[in-house]
Amino acid sequence: MSIEVRKSPVEDESVTPPKRRIADYLRPKTLAMLLLGFSSGLPFYLVGNTFGYWLRDEHTSLTAIGFLSWVGLAYSLKFLWAPLMDRVDLPLFKRLGHRRGWMMFSQIVVGLALVAMGVTGTTAGLGRLGAFALIVAFAAATQDIVVDAWRIESADDGEEQGLLASAYQFSYRLALLATDSLILILAARVGWRMSYGAYGACMAIGMIAVWLAKEPERAKAVMSERERAGQFWTPRGFFDAIVGPFIAFFGAHGWLALAMLAAISLYRIPDFMMGPMANPYYHDLGLTKQTVGAVRGSIGLIATFCGIAAGGFCSLKLGYMRALIIGGILQAAATASFAILAFAGLSIRLFACVMAGDNFSFSFAGVALVAYMSSLTNLGYTATQYALLSSTYAWLGKILKGFSGAAVESLSATHGLIHGYGIFFIACGLTGLPGVLLFAALGYWQSRKQPAQASA
Repeated sequence: MSIEVRKSPVEDESVTPPKRRIADYLRPKTLAMLLLGFSSGLPFYLVGNTFGYWLRDEHTSLTAIGFLSWVGLAYSLKFLWAPLMDRVDLPLFKRLGHRRGWMMFSQIVVGLALVAMGVTGTTAGLGRLGAFALIVAFAAATQDIVVDAWRIESADDGEEQGLLASAYQFSYRLALLATDSLILILAARVGWRMSYGAYGACMAIGMIAVWLAKEPERAKAVMSERERAGQFWTPRGFFDAIVGPFIAFFGAHGWLALAMLAAISLYRIPDFMMGPMANPYYHDLGLTKQTVGAVRGSIGLIATFCGIAAGGFCSLKLGYMRALIIGGILQAAATASFAILAFAGLSIRLFACVMAGDNFSFSFAGVALVAYMSSLTNLGYTATQYALLSSTYAWLGKILKGFSGAAVESLSATHGLIHGYGIFFIACGLTGLPGVLLFAALGYWQSRKQPAQASA
C-alpha cells in the first residue's frame, strides 16, 4: 500500500509567500486563533503548577503533589487517540464540521470538569479531586490535538503559518499567566474552589472561537480522499489512519526522524521537572499569593510577550535550529536561576528578575519549538503527526516530574528545605543541556547535507 506524502505549507519552499500587513493580524482567522489559543492554555496549569499550589495550601505533602502531577501524562499520550481526530466525526457535533465539532465537545468537557473540581475540593479526598483533574487533562489534550490541526491546516502559506503560531503562543501564554498569576489573587479573596469554578466558566471563550472559526478548506480534499480510500473502521481505513501518519513521517525524514524525536523529547525537560515544585517553593519561601500573582501579571506578562516576539523573530531570521539552541540555553539558565532565591536570600526585586527571566526564556523556547514541530507535519495526517511530536516533547518530562516532590524532600533531609529546593532547581537546569547539544548536532548535519544535495 502506497502512502502519499503531502507537505505542509511550511515545507513548500517553491511558493513565495506574500508580504503581510498589520490588517492581517485582525483577520477573522487570526482572531479565532487568539481565542482558541487562550482556550488551549487555560486548563494546562489548572491540572499542573497551579493545582500544586492549591494542594500545598491545603497542607498536602510534596511527594503527593509530585505524584498527582502525573495526571498531565494525558498530554503525552494524545497521539494514541489522535487518529480519531483525523478520521472520525462526532455524531452530535457533525454539523459544526470535523475539526470544529471535536473542539466544541472537548471544551464542554473541560469546562464541566473544572467546575466539578471546584465543587469537590480537597475535603472529599485527593482521589476524587484527582479523578476530575484527570478528566480535565484528557479533554484538554483532545482540544489541543484539534486546535493544532486546525492551526496548521488553516494556513495558506509558510508565513501565515508563522503568524498563526505566534497568535497561538501569544494567547496560550496569556492563558498560562491568567491561571498562574491572576488566579492566585482571586483565590486569596474567594478561595480555590470558587476560582476553579470561575475558570471552568471561562472555557466559553473557546466555544465562541469555534463559532467564529471556519473549517480548513485546503484539508477538505485530502480528508475526502482518505474517506474514499476506506472508512476508519475498515481494515484499509484503520491502517491508513493509524500507521499512515508514521509511515509518512519516517518516509519524509528517514533515520533522522529518530534523532528529531529524541531532541524534541529532551528539549523541555527543565520546564516539566521544575513545574510541580515552583508554586510550593514560593509558598515555602513565604511569598503571598497576592505578591506572586502581582509579579507574574506585571513584569512576567511583559517578559512573556517579549519572549514570544523574540522567539518568532529569531525563528524567522536565524532558522529553526539556531532559535531552538538559543531557547534551550536560555531556559536551562532560567531554571537554574531559581536557586538564587534559596542561596542569596529572598527579596521582591530579585524574585521579579528571576520571574522575568523565566517567562522570557520559556516563551522564546516555546515559540521556537512549536514553529519547528509545525514544519514537520504532512497535510492529511496533521492531527496525528503533530500529536506525536507534541507528545514526544512532553512524555519524558511529565514522567520525571512525578518524582520532583520526592527529590526535594530527599534533599531537604540533608540540606534543609529551602536549600534542597535550590539544589533541585540547579539540577533541573542541567537537564536541558542534552537537548541543546542534540539540536546543535542536527543543525550541523543538516547544514552539511544541504550543500551536498545542491551539488548533486
